[in-house]
Amino acid sequence: MRRSKFFMPTLKEIPAEAQIPSHRLMLRAGMVRQTAAGIYSWLPMGYRVLKKIEQIVREEMDATGAQEILMPTIQPAELWRESGRYDDYGKEMLRITDRHGRDMLYGPTNEEQITDIFRKTVRSYRDLPKLLYHIQWKFRDEVRPRFGVMRGREFLMKDSYSFDLDYESARRSYNKMFVSYLRTFARMGLTPIPMAADSGAIGGDMSHEFIILADTGESAVYCDKAWFNTDPLSLDIDFDADLQSIVDRWTELYAAADEKHDPATCPVDADQLYTGRGIEVGHIFNFGTKYSKSMGATVSNSEGQEVPVEMGSYGIGVSRLVGAIIEASHDAVGIIWPPSVAPFQVGLINLRAGDAGCDAVCQQLYDGLAAANIETLYDDRDERAGVKFAEMDLIGLPWQIAVGPRGVKAGTVEIKQRGGEREEVPAESALARLT
Repeated sequence: MRRSKFFMPTLKEIPAEAQIPSHRLMLRAGMVRQTAAGIYSWLPMGYRVLKKIEQIVREEMDATGAQEILMPTIQPAELWRESGRYDDYGKEMLRITDRHGRDMLYGPTNEEQITDIFRKTVRSYRDLPKLLYHIQWKFRDEVRPRFGVMRGREFLMKDSYSFDLDYESARRSYNKMFVSYLRTFARMGLTPIPMAADSGAIGGDMSHEFIILADTGESAVYCDKAWFNTDPLSLDIDFDADLQSIVDRWTELYAAADEKHDPATCPVDADQLYTGRGIEVGHIFNFGTKYSKSMGATVSNSEGQEVPVEMGSYGIGVSRLVGAIIEASHDAVGIIWPPSVAPFQVGLINLRAGDAGCDAVCQQLYDGLAAANIETLYDDRDERAGVKFAEMDLIGLPWQIAVGPRGVKAGTVEIKQRGGEREEVPAESALARLT
């Protein structure tokens, strides 16, 4: 993509309303623009990152055997009245009435909707277990939306749901999601730390939230420093197996948010205890028969008896992750994208657009990168070199290649990894390194 044609309205000044780094940098890098309080339009740069994150989530869900569906954003209130949550949920739920006077709502979550689908279609224990997921926009009318996409009112979320015959089968489904979450966040360049959590309005008695460390996180976090040596991607995973040993291994290391941390009983020595802040990026719940009993989601077991199914719910904040990754990975001049979610892999900078030599070398590199399927943003504008370098650092692409008249004469270009030092290499070497 040529920068001269790419819609990326960057800002030089720091927006006054932006209080945390991710909000400031997303606005300055032209990733989003606010439409209303807590509601954002995603511009091309931001949308590319959003889709990369979504695809990683999708691939890891598919690996567990979960099947993707798509449920509506608008739900009938009668489903939530069946579960008892319509009046209990509070003002965060946006309640509306259609032209026929029917009570509707903009879904803040989908437990009721998925339970209704299940009870109308699955009748026998032979059809279990089932793992279904979707990636859909949701709305919660936060009283004080702030911090950009980190705490917005409209947000993109992956939520998956498990249906099992008994508790033991439900535990196996829960373990699948637990391990899948470890892998999902690790693929995004993050260190996920699962912590035992309260289930809140969702209900249930088995729950973990997944935290990533960031200085601006909303929760204080205490954990064993051994967490920083864990690598979920090194595990050989068989999702048809029980996986309990992996869950046990990842939960035996100490980790607690502030409300569950007690210094008097903490088992970790002070010099081995990390104290910082964290951001929740995922939450998994097993809530048993909370919804299946109230909404009549039953199956016939092997003895012909009708029994309510065991259910679980598993969420990942896809749009929230864009902000969370920036909070965890930035410096004084801009974003530092992990390669797996970067909007482009390479920023190609023509330091003297219009110069025949520079134009030719840039075109050769651009074509070579395209042939290797390496996403490249080519800054071909007639702008000062300082402006181009500053913008590339701001948007945080993993690699930069700069082509100038002096280098062209010498047969070299400058290459730099984001956050590293520039080095001069032959143009062919730069291309070979990246391809």
